[in-house]
Amino acid sequence: MNLSFRYCVLLLTVYFFASVSMAQTSDPLADLFADEPAFLQVDEAFQFDFAQQGDRVTLSFRIADGYYLYKKQFKTVVKQAEVGVPIFPEAEEVEDEFFGLSKVFRGQLDITYPIVYSVQNGIIKIRYQGCADAGLCYPPTTKEVYLNQAPISEQFELASLLSSEQSLLITLLLFLGLGIGLAFTPCVFPMYPILSGIVIGQGKTISTSRAFTLSFVYVQGMAITYSLLGLIVASAGVQFQAALQHPAILIGLIVIFVLLAVVMFGAYELQLPSSWQEKLNAMSNKQTSGSYLGVLAMGAISGLVASPCTTAPLTGILLFIAQSGDLVLGFSALYVLSLGMGIPLILFGITGGKLLPKAGNWMNVVKVTFGFMMLAVAIMFVERLVTHVATDIAWTLLGFSTFTYFYVMNQNSQTTFYKGLRAFLIFIGLFVSAGYGYQTISTSGVISHNNTQGQSGSKILAHQEFLKVSSIEEFNQALAKANGQGQTVMIDLYADWCVACKEFEKYTFPDSRVVAALSDSVLMQIDLTDNTDNTIAFQEHFSVLGLPTILFFDTQGQEIDTARITGFMRAEPFAEHVNRLFAQ
Repeated sequence: MNLSFRYCVLLLTVYFFASVSMAQTSDPLADLFADEPAFLQVDEAFQFDFAQQGDRVTLSFRIADGYYLYKKQFKTVVKQAEVGVPIFPEAEEVEDEFFGLSKVFRGQLDITYPIVYSVQNGIIKIRYQGCADAGLCYPPTTKEVYLNQAPISEQFELASLLSSEQSLLITLLLFLGLGIGLAFTPCVFPMYPILSGIVIGQGKTISTSRAFTLSFVYVQGMAITYSLLGLIVASAGVQFQAALQHPAILIGLIVIFVLLAVVMFGAYELQLPSSWQEKLNAMSNKQTSGSYLGVLAMGAISGLVASPCTTAPLTGILLFIAQSGDLVLGFSALYVLSLGMGIPLILFGITGGKLLPKAGNWMNVVKVTFGFMMLAVAIMFVERLVTHVATDIAWTLLGFSTFTYFYVMNQNSQTTFYKGLRAFLIFIGLFVSAGYGYQTISTSGVISHNNTQGQSGSKILAHQEFLKVSSIEEFNQALAKANGQGQTVMIDLYADWCVACKEFEKYTFPDSRVVAALSDSVLMQIDLTDNTDNTIAFQEHFSVLGLPTILFFDTQGQEIDTARITGFMRAEPFAEHVNRLFAQ
């Protein structure tokens, strides 16, 4: 009994001390898991959200403390949409046990994707992966983002197409076709009379092969120059474009083309200096078998004539060059585009030579015709120096002079069906010239009307007054003020030497459809005629490649950059573009 009691006391004592000891020290099994953290679920560790503003979508991650996301693990797949290169914030570089030296993000992460194109409910699938500092690495996670429709300008669509992963051959064939289309624009018009003068200079005995060779060499000079200038414009922007339009250069070109017209008219009684006559004759009607280098040079000069024209296809290529830095592919695309522009020129050179009368007075008629065309080129350069009213009157006088000359020459020809056809065409030319002159006089204020009808019967109104800004600082202040009132902004980049800029002023901005489309927007304009510190800073800030260029800004002050317009656009498509852009 005493032994049993003693055992009980002993057991109770051991149990007491064991309980005290256990109260002061951890259980070995509990010790094993005591430091194990309670990891968050992936959606709690990386809280995801997104927001779209016009042509930009921002993907946001709120990353919990002690967690991070890998930059290189972000992958995107799009459906019925296309996005540009994402814009990441500064990343932190760490030595990671899973991936080695890695760039990671902590805290708040905002990734902005420029939307090149999207239909309504276009999809971006974003895949990402992150880890915890404590050692847990989550499997890759995917989220879907549904986009609103994003408008896009033609040049950005072309830039995207050029940079897409299609074959080089298809890309170059595309720009060959675009070049053929550009051959029928005013940019290329001055090249036709120049090339024709070269072919005519061979005389009536020129063969088809000879005409082809001369035309081909001419186009090569144009293509090489145009391609090189394109690369320069891509890097220097509108500054080079403006430099090429310096009044001294333009006046020199005007004088040259007027003198070429004088030579074509045969007005040698002006008694030009013999050296000038020799040079002009060599350029216009003394091309010999050894003059391929001269023809190449003429083509190169023609490239300078066309270079100030900024069109959506050209801007698309220049955007790609500027963004990608791939000058080789950019030069190739520009060269192929130029060759496409040259194909109609080559056909014109060949058929022009073959279709010329073999003998008789018609040779003089054709030569004088090209003299009128040379004057037309000169007027095109004058348009970059003076107001539109004066040049419109000049176009009217040139039209009357040309078709009056045709009328007189046609009267002296034999009576045939073709004489009647020519008379009808001459009448149309005189009628159009008279109508153009009447329109010029009426719109200039000499003749007043209650309403003037524009294209497709649309009324031409006085467009909303443009707010003039002269620097990026002034523009930012005006933009902030407009945004504060809940208004969008359009800014027109203008220059006196930009003919298409003046066409916007005359034909597009006053149209009632355009006025209505822009009724809730603040219209601004900056004059880039001269290369000042302020204008250069503005061009560099917005990466302006050439004129005309029109920029659009949303109510948050962000440029809708894929909606930029470069090159002239008529009223109807312009109004449609704006309505799609700012549709509620």
